[in-house]
Amino acid sequence: SDFRHHLAHLVYKGAYPTTKAWTVYWTFFICEALMYCYMPGVINYGRPLRHEGGKRLPYHCSAYTGFYATLAIAAVLHATGIFPLYTLIDEFGSLMTVAILSGFLNSFVVYFQAVIRGRTHRLTGYPIYDFFMGAELNPRIGILDFKMFYEVRIPWFVLFLFTCSVAARQYERYGYVSGEVVFLAGAHYLYANACAKAEQMIITSWCKLGFLLTFWNMAGVPFTYCHCALYLANHDPSEYHWNPFALTALSVAYLFFCWMWDSANGQKNAFRHQERGQLVRRRTFPQVPWQAIENPKVIETDAGDRIMVDGWFAIVRKPNYVPDMFFSFSWGLITGFKSPFPWFYFVFFVVMIIHRTKRDMNRCRRKYGEAWKQYEREVPYIFIP
Repeated sequence: SDFRHHLAHLVYKGAYPTTKAWTVYWTFFICEALMYCYMPGVINYGRPLRHEGGKRLPYHCSAYTGFYATLAIAAVLHATGIFPLYTLIDEFGSLMTVAILSGFLNSFVVYFQAVIRGRTHRLTGYPIYDFFMGAELNPRIGILDFKMFYEVRIPWFVLFLFTCSVAARQYERYGYVSGEVVFLAGAHYLYANACAKAEQMIITSWCKLGFLLTFWNMAGVPFTYCHCALYLANHDPSEYHWNPFALTALSVAYLFFCWMWDSANGQKNAFRHQERGQLVRRRTFPQVPWQAIENPKVIETDAGDRIMVDGWFAIVRKPNYVPDMFFSFSWGLITGFKSPFPWFYFVFFVVMIIHRTKRDMNRCRRKYGEAWKQYEREVPYIFIP
């Protein structure tokens, strides 16, 4: 009984969904939705929807300009004292609770509006499962596609802003920002920027928008992947101080894996978009070399698709997963080994990515048959050659 009372007191004191937290979260949500619609971007098209007669939906890809507009607004609000950035870390518990409640609320709205409007697609007849996986394929209001909206703007923008708030709080408290916080802020910037600048490459058409995608992007990603930032925010820099040479070496390694991740994803996505004749080339920052392979070597399949055996994909089968695993590892490593919580993302991600890899391999073997066996013979390594 005492434990329950103590736990309830901690929740009430540190994670109560205050009016301020609701206002901050939903002001950000609405502003990002408006920027999705009105900031400059490019138009790309999804895959043909068989249940709608082959219709291809347009996607307004403006996350890149929206990202920098968000950073500019945040900088002005911080500099003028209207909304200091460290407010995010100070109000973390309340914002987390609001995000959790909002994730549930939006999931129910998305599910029931699809049922009421008759826009359900591929339902299984099991309501709980359908609620979890989604009822509608492409819920939209005008040009605002919610599945695309949740993919980048909410999770990765929020995560980076949280890390910036840690830097702001540290500067306000100590008069400087530690190298470890600078490293983590730079890492989260590179990730958010890469997702934003390649938004037109990650158009999704087959996953429905349900609780899984809605809740995970609104609350799961930004409020669980940030344990490393929380640790740095709540401990003195002397507790996790790195040797400058070691920190420099880690930073150089991180930049290499950023290039590998950016170029591998670019090769994969450019190949698929070139096949469909809808590759959109953008001069977004940074432009890394080897992002697309001209006339790549391929293996023809009976399924009508082709398997690329070129670039990074001629070295290992999952080159885009290797840097992701290094990222998650380095985000924990920068905090040291005094607490297990900053390592949550690394453990979660490795387990998830191994499961996903096995699933993908089995699916490709079934779909492509002998062609996939040929690819496995030519590229025998999955992660490390």
